[in-house]
Amino acid sequence: MNNIANAEISRPYAEALMSLAQSNNVADKFDSDVRSLLNLLKESEALRNFFANPFIAAEDKKGVIRKILSDDTNSMFRNFLMLLVDRRRIILLEDIAQEYLTQLREFNQIVLAEVISAVPLTDEQKQTIKEKVKSIEPNAREVELDSKIDSDIIGGVIIKVGSQVIDSSLRGQLRRLTLNLNKG
Repeated sequence: MNNIANAEISRPYAEALMSLAQSNNVADKFDSDVRSLLNLLKESEALRNFFANPFIAAEDKKGVIRKILSDDTNSMFRNFLMLLVDRRRIILLEDIAQEYLTQLREFNQIVLAEVISAVPLTDEQKQTIKEKVKSIEPNAREVELDSKIDSDIIGGVIIKVGSQVIDSSLRGQLRRLTLNLNKG
């Protein structure tokens, strides 16, 4: 399936999870459960392949879910995952989880900024970036940073907020300088 089809199928499940979380006042608890599960999926290709394999019995998938979830995982969240197995939608778990986090950010007026830097950022630099993002996103009560390291940018940072890109990397500055020199 392509990403657009996945998004169309994932969105209603994420909305249902959000509705369940809000009606039971556990949105923040679900947030940590979802992030923990996403981290597991990102770290383990074997786990992703296990859930994606249609030949593995639903009960086996449920058994793995019970084993990988911590004891303090919310029971409603656990039941939601079991429902995904029953409906053969567990293959979309990553997409559903990402969509849930997107909806939770919107609900809490949190803006996600992807930050690419050549070296790890200090806390002070992160705070400066958050303030910069708040200045361009006036409705943001808070800013969540998704930091990535890419030594190819040489120095500086690239900040992506939605469709906006602020490129203050040395690589970007050199590219702009080259374009200007070629025009002249």
